[in-house]
Amino acid sequence: MKVVSTNIGKSVEINYHGQIEKTGMYKYAVDQAIFLGKEDVVKDAVIDRRYHGGADKACYWYSEKHYTFWKDKFPNLDWNYGMFGENLTISDLDEGDIKIGDVFQIGNARVQVTQPRQPCYKLNYRFDCNSMVRRFIDAGFPGVYIRVIEEGEVRQGDELILLERREESLSIREVYNLLYESSKDQLKLEKALSDPALAASCKRDLNK
Repeated sequence: MKVVSTNIGKSVEINYHGQIEKTGMYKYAVDQAIFLGKEDVVKDAVIDRRYHGGADKACYWYSEKHYTFWKDKFPNLDWNYGMFGENLTISDLDEGDIKIGDVFQIGNARVQVTQPRQPCYKLNYRFDCNSMVRRFIDAGFPGVYIRVIEEGEVRQGDELILLERREESLSIREVYNLLYESSKDQLKLEKALSDPALAASCKRDLNK
Protein backbone atom coordinates (compact mmCIF):
# COMPACT_ATOMS: atom_id res chain seq x y z
CA MET A 1 0.00 0.00 0.00
CA LYS A 2 1.20 3.48 -0.87
CA VAL A 3 -0.10 7.03 -0.53
CA VAL A 4 -1.69 8.06 -3.83
CA SER A 5 -2.88 11.48 -2.69
CA THR A 6 -2.67 13.78 0.33
CA ASN A 7 -5.88 15.78 0.84
CA ILE A 8 -6.97 18.65 3.04
CA GLY A 9 -10.03 20.89 3.10
CA LYS A 10 -11.39 24.22 4.25
CA SER A 11 -14.65 24.91 6.01
CA VAL A 12 -17.60 24.85 3.60
CA GLU A 13 -21.20 25.90 4.34
CA ILE A 14 -24.15 23.70 3.39
CA ASN A 15 -27.89 24.27 3.71
CA TYR A 16 -29.26 21.46 5.89
CA HIS A 17 -33.07 21.68 5.88
CA GLY A 18 -32.96 25.46 6.01
CA GLN A 19 -30.10 25.71 8.48
CA ILE A 20 -26.62 26.75 7.44
CA GLU A 21 -24.02 24.30 8.71
CA LYS A 22 -20.27 24.14 8.27
CA THR A 23 -18.38 21.03 7.23
CA GLY A 24 -14.80 19.99 6.55
CA MET A 25 -16.00 17.18 4.27
CA TYR A 26 -14.86 18.89 1.05
CA LYS A 27 -11.22 17.87 0.75
CA TYR A 28 -8.93 18.20 -2.26
CA ALA A 29 -5.53 16.89 -3.24
CA VAL A 30 -2.49 19.01 -2.40
CA ASP A 31 0.95 18.70 -4.00
CA GLN A 32 2.80 18.66 -0.69
CA ALA A 33 3.23 16.63 2.46
CA ILE A 34 0.61 16.81 5.20
CA PHE A 35 1.44 16.65 8.90
CA LEU A 36 -0.37 14.09 11.03
CA GLY A 37 -0.92 15.56 14.49
CA LYS A 38 -2.21 13.77 17.55
CA GLU A 39 -5.80 14.93 17.05
CA ASP A 40 -6.05 15.99 13.41
CA VAL A 41 -4.16 16.79 10.24
CA VAL A 42 -2.50 20.20 10.50
CA LYS A 43 -4.21 22.89 8.36
CA ASP A 44 -7.20 20.63 7.67
CA ALA A 45 -10.69 21.82 8.62
CA VAL A 46 -12.29 19.75 11.39
CA ILE A 47 -15.64 21.31 12.34
CA ASP A 48 -17.76 19.07 14.57
CA ARG A 49 -15.32 17.53 17.01
CA ARG A 50 -18.01 15.42 18.62
CA TYR A 51 -17.71 13.10 15.63
CA HIS A 52 -14.56 14.10 13.73
CA GLY A 53 -10.93 14.43 14.70
CA GLY A 54 -9.62 13.61 18.15
CA ALA A 55 -7.13 11.05 19.35
CA ASP A 56 -9.04 8.04 17.96
CA LYS A 57 -9.88 9.62 14.59
CA ALA A 58 -6.93 11.87 13.86
CA CYS A 59 -6.75 10.93 10.18
CA TYR A 60 -9.00 9.12 7.69
CA TRP A 61 -7.83 6.85 4.85
CA TYR A 62 -9.79 5.69 1.81
CA SER A 63 -8.84 3.21 -0.87
CA GLU A 64 -8.01 4.33 -4.39
CA LYS A 65 -9.50 1.12 -5.78
CA HIS A 66 -12.93 1.95 -4.32
CA TYR A 67 -13.04 5.01 -6.58
CA THR A 68 -13.57 2.73 -9.58
CA PHE A 69 -16.74 1.33 -7.99
CA TRP A 70 -18.12 4.76 -7.16
CA LYS A 71 -17.24 6.42 -10.47
CA ASP A 72 -19.42 3.81 -12.16
CA LYS A 73 -22.32 4.81 -9.86
CA PHE A 74 -21.81 8.57 -10.33
CA PRO A 75 -20.32 9.03 -13.81
CA ASN A 76 -21.31 12.69 -14.08
CA LEU A 77 -19.52 13.93 -10.96
CA ASP A 78 -16.34 15.98 -11.18
CA TRP A 79 -14.08 13.39 -9.56
CA ASN A 80 -10.98 14.11 -7.48
CA TYR A 81 -9.20 12.41 -4.61
CA GLY A 82 -10.56 13.49 -1.24
CA MET A 83 -14.17 12.99 -2.38
CA PHE A 84 -14.92 10.82 0.65
CA GLY A 85 -13.39 13.27 3.09
CA GLU A 86 -10.20 11.25 3.37
CA ASN A 87 -6.88 12.87 4.22
CA LEU A 88 -4.98 10.02 2.58
CA THR A 89 -6.02 8.12 -0.52
CA ILE A 90 -4.23 4.76 -0.36
CA SER A 91 -3.54 2.28 -3.16
CA ASP A 92 -4.70 -1.32 -2.61
CA LEU A 93 -6.23 -0.63 0.79
CA ASP A 94 -8.58 -3.52 1.64
CA GLU A 95 -10.65 -3.25 4.81
CA GLY A 96 -10.73 -7.03 5.05
CA ASP A 97 -6.94 -7.18 5.30
CA ILE A 98 -6.44 -4.42 7.89
CA LYS A 99 -7.02 -5.23 11.54
CA ILE A 100 -7.97 -3.09 14.51
CA GLY A 101 -4.75 -2.21 16.33
CA ASP A 102 -2.44 -2.60 13.32
CA VAL A 103 0.51 -0.24 13.66
CA PHE A 104 2.00 1.26 10.50
CA GLN A 105 4.96 3.42 9.68
CA ILE A 106 3.88 5.94 7.06
CA GLY A 107 6.28 8.70 6.11
CA ASN A 108 7.90 9.65 9.39
CA ALA A 109 4.67 9.12 11.35
CA ARG A 110 3.69 6.01 13.29
CA VAL A 111 -0.02 5.29 13.49
CA GLN A 112 -2.52 2.70 14.75
CA VAL A 113 -5.78 1.56 13.15
CA THR A 114 -8.79 2.32 15.35
CA GLN A 115 -12.11 1.84 13.52
CA PRO A 116 -14.08 1.93 10.25
CA ARG A 117 -15.80 5.12 9.14
CA GLN A 118 -19.46 5.54 10.15
CA PRO A 119 -20.89 7.92 7.56
CA CYS A 120 -23.01 10.95 8.43
CA TYR A 121 -25.58 12.91 6.41
CA LYS A 122 -22.98 15.34 5.05
CA LEU A 123 -21.86 12.64 2.63
CA ASN A 124 -25.22 13.16 0.88
CA TYR A 125 -24.27 16.76 0.18
CA ARG A 126 -20.82 15.90 -1.13
CA PHE A 127 -22.37 13.59 -3.72
CA ASP A 128 -25.59 15.55 -4.25
CA CYS A 129 -27.49 12.35 -3.52
CA ASN A 130 -30.05 11.97 -0.72
CA SER A 131 -29.38 8.22 -0.48
CA MET A 132 -25.58 8.36 -0.46
CA VAL A 133 -25.19 7.48 3.22
CA ARG A 134 -27.32 4.36 2.74
CA ARG A 135 -25.46 3.46 -0.43
CA PHE A 136 -22.12 3.94 1.30
CA ILE A 137 -23.14 1.66 4.16
CA ASP A 138 -24.45 -1.01 1.80
CA ALA A 139 -21.31 -0.93 -0.39
CA GLY A 140 -19.12 -2.08 2.50
CA PHE A 141 -16.16 0.20 1.71
CA PRO A 142 -15.84 2.21 4.93
CA GLY A 143 -12.20 3.25 4.88
CA VAL A 144 -10.02 3.44 7.97
CA TYR A 145 -9.55 5.80 10.91
CA ILE A 146 -6.26 5.91 12.79
CA ARG A 147 -4.70 7.34 15.93
CA VAL A 148 -1.26 8.94 15.71
CA ILE A 149 1.38 7.41 17.97
CA GLU A 150 4.24 9.51 16.62
CA GLU A 151 3.47 12.69 14.73
CA GLY A 152 5.06 13.26 11.36
CA GLU A 153 4.84 14.22 7.72
CA VAL A 154 3.29 12.02 5.04
CA ARG A 155 3.58 12.64 1.32
CA GLN A 156 2.48 11.12 -1.98
CA GLY A 157 4.39 7.91 -2.71
CA ASP A 158 5.06 7.01 0.92
CA GLU A 159 4.72 3.29 1.59
CA LEU A 160 2.70 1.88 4.49
CA ILE A 161 4.90 -0.50 6.48
CA LEU A 162 3.16 -2.84 8.93
CA LEU A 163 5.07 -2.82 12.23
CA GLU A 164 2.74 -4.58 14.67
CA ARG A 165 -0.32 -6.82 14.44
CA ARG A 166 -2.43 -8.85 16.85
CA GLU A 167 -3.66 -11.72 14.71
CA GLU A 168 -6.64 -12.30 16.99
CA SER A 169 -8.02 -8.79 16.35
CA LEU A 170 -10.99 -8.27 14.05
CA SER A 171 -10.56 -6.68 10.65
CA ILE A 172 -11.99 -3.27 9.80
CA ARG A 173 -14.62 -5.00 7.66
CA GLU A 174 -15.64 -7.34 10.48
CA VAL A 175 -16.18 -4.41 12.84
CA TYR A 176 -18.08 -2.55 10.12
CA ASN A 177 -20.38 -5.54 9.65
CA LEU A 178 -21.02 -5.65 13.40
CA LEU A 179 -22.09 -2.01 13.31
CA TYR A 180 -24.57 -2.37 10.44
CA GLU A 181 -25.71 -5.98 10.10
CA SER A 182 -29.03 -6.72 11.79
CA SER A 183 -27.82 -10.09 13.06
CA LYS A 184 -24.73 -9.83 15.26
CA ASP A 185 -22.06 -12.48 15.76
CA GLN A 186 -21.87 -12.46 19.54
CA LEU A 187 -18.35 -13.88 19.73
CA LYS A 188 -17.04 -11.22 17.36
CA LEU A 189 -18.99 -8.55 19.23
CA GLU A 190 -17.39 -9.55 22.52
CA LYS A 191 -13.96 -9.64 20.89
CA ALA A 192 -14.43 -6.14 19.49
CA LEU A 193 -15.62 -4.70 22.79
CA SER A 194 -12.64 -6.18 24.63
CA ASP A 195 -10.09 -4.85 22.14
CA PRO A 196 -8.13 -1.97 23.75
CA ALA A 197 -7.23 -0.54 20.33
CA LEU A 198 -10.82 -0.08 19.14
CA ALA A 199 -11.95 3.56 19.29
CA ALA A 200 -14.05 4.42 22.35
CA SER A 201 -16.87 5.94 20.27
CA CYS A 202 -17.10 2.81 18.16
CA LYS A 203 -17.35 0.69 21.30
CA ARG A 204 -20.21 2.87 22.54
CA ASP A 205 -22.08 2.33 19.28
CA LEU A 206 -21.50 -1.42 19.44
CA ASN A 207 -22.78 -1.47 23.00
CA LYS A 208 -26.04 0.05 21.81
